[in-house]
Amino acid sequence: MAKIIAGLFTSVDGVISDPQDWHFPYFDDEVGAVVGSLTQPRMLLGRVTYAGFAEHFAPLAGQEFADQMAAPPKFVVSSTLESAEWGNATVLGADWVERLREIKAGDGADLGMSGSVALIRGLIGEGLLDELHLLVHPVVVGKGDRLFPEGSGSFPLPLKSATTLGNGTLHVVYAPETR
Repeated sequence: MAKIIAGLFTSVDGVISDPQDWHFPYFDDEVGAVVGSLTQPRMLLGRVTYAGFAEHFAPLAGQEFADQMAAPPKFVVSSTLESAEWGNATVLGADWVERLREIKAGDGADLGMSGSVALIRGLIGEGLLDELHLLVHPVVVGKGDRLFPEGSGSFPLPLKSATTLGNGTLHVVYAPETR
């Protein structure tokens, strides 16, 4: 059975938006190794994250990292996107929950996620997310979107592991309840 594993950068005050503005001072080899370990043989992306990846990496085709990002099979959850031209992608439409249950039940490799916050929230709500990896950076951003905004409701997120990296970043892994 395949797992869905998501990874996000967050600040101590829970901000997940605009990591390009606060994340890079903490990106070192150790953080890079954690990020690399979260890269799965298959990717699951929301429409916005997919579009951002395609816009950034498609023009860089032929460069090693861009080609590595394009190569893995990708599943894109979107109710508006009809086709996905970049990066070996399949669009999962309105029936995405059922399709992901089928994909998870199969013998294929795990699906990794980077970003796609709205999708992560939806996966948790549907009981489909197996692991949530948060890299909690030792910085207070003070404003921006949070993973779970006010009014999200209460639910448990059982802790699977927590590791302190050398630069003070915490790698925290939660295992939401799956169904």
